[in-house]
Amino acid sequence: MVGKEKELIRTMMTNLSRGAILWLLSQKPMSGYSVVKELEELTGQHLTPGVVYPLLYELEKEGFIVGEWTQKGRRRIKYYSMTQRGIELLNRLRSFLEMPVGEVLREFVEKKNWNAAELPASAPNGDSS
Repeated sequence: MVGKEKELIRTMMTNLSRGAILWLLSQKPMSGYSVVKELEELTGQHLTPGVVYPLLYELEKEGFIVGEWTQKGRRRIKYYSMTQRGIELLNRLRSFLEMPVGEVLREFVEKKNWNAAELPASAPNGDSS
């Protein structure tokens, strides 16, 4: 995979992960470790703490989630939960996905393999409209 392709996939996965984190935390407060494990289960991808924790910190800094330290035995664990601002963002994301773009995304996900022969032919100037 070349640089631009890799960058596009990385950016898409990062943005999808932000939304998935918000959705997970809307279900119940979770520790960072639990978020990592749940994201792995949801995506089927191995996500390292080095990928997930910066997203948690970013969402916390922006006020979408809040972290609260608790003591469990000798260990301190930070549990993250949604803020009102995070709930509002999640509702806006949900509304966005209910729009026609949601149908496009569903169709995109359902299509397993793309074949150039199946794509519409381009006009001579490269415009396919």
